[in-house]
Amino acid sequence: MIDFEKSCGAVIYTELNGMRLYLIEQMQKGHRSICKGHMEKDESEHQTATRDILEETGLTVKFVEGFREIIEYSPYENCLKTVVFFLAYTDSMNVVSQEEEIKEIYWLSFDEAMTALSCDSDRAALQKAEQSLA
Repeated sequence: MIDFEKSCGAVIYTELNGMRLYLIEQMQKGHRSICKGHMEKDESEHQTATRDILEETGLTVKFVEGFREIIEYSPYENCLKTVVFFLAYTDSMNVVSQEEEIKEIYWLSFDEAMTALSCDSDRAALQKAEQSLA
């Protein structure tokens, strides 16, 4: 039997002195990721992303229309996980980490973020976000 999981999140960015910076989370488990979380029943994808971003970072974001990237992977045996990433802007860099899950939060340039991310699927989502903003 296969378990199916679905999470939603966003590639979050801000601008500082004309430079685009992306939010990358260092998780307590050790990997570095884009902000995302499991859908709760009766939530829309945007509601899940909004809730999880607020819980994990304390940020309120504005979604960029027209960006929706889907990745799929298997986090463990007999599990298929789908993640829907949106693109979101914030004008605040003041984050409050959810300590149970997040060890540290970084604001990184595109190149730094690409190097920092642990998973190829996250790098692919970040690449598409960067291209859509170009």
